[in-house]
Amino acid sequence: MGTLSPPSATALKQTQILQGALQVFLHRGYEGTSMDQVAAAAKVSKITIYKHFQHKEGLFIALIEWVTAQRFQAIFGSLSLEEKPAKVLRLVATRLLDRLAVDEEYIAFLRLIIGESGRFPALAQLFVQALPQKVLHLLSHYLEAHPELKLANPEATARIFLGTLMGYILTQKLLHGQPIIPMNQDDLIDSLIDVIVRYPGQD
Repeated sequence: MGTLSPPSATALKQTQILQGALQVFLHRGYEGTSMDQVAAAAKVSKITIYKHFQHKEGLFIALIEWVTAQRFQAIFGSLSLEEKPAKVLRLVATRLLDRLAVDEEYIAFLRLIIGESGRFPALAQLFVQALPQKVLHLLSHYLEAHPELKLANPEATARIFLGTLMGYILTQKLLHGQPIIPMNQDDLIDSLIDVIVRYPGQD
């Protein structure tokens, strides 16, 4: 069995820049971040940043892709789509909620995207394309491949599934609502899967 090649010097340098940039963007927002600040945080020259990312928008786009790719891999990387729907949906929901329960950096990144979406809608749309759209397509195709569920609209069902999970994250984590409207995570997942798997649409 072959071994993975080590990251190239270019990839390592880009990761170094992205790690520094993430901390600056989270602290100062998109508009408040300068390339000088990123250079200082990443411990590289500003010329080096421009060599790899051309401009601030290009850097932020690369950051979106980098941050979302890491989370997508963590949730879906080892997932077998050959398993039955009840198992696959439970794994996806559990991994997503477990991950975001402790991933404060990603929660902060979501706040950043939402907070900047009014002034920079194109960047918010790039985020939607980088992760939510990608996950939606994967789950829609998976559900469509399981006619035994008798789903009238697999994509709508995938949206309901993901929307429920993201609504939970929004109210419990982003808006600090856990003490106000508490909900046990396992109870939410059980009920969500029951709706899709145990009570499919009837002919």
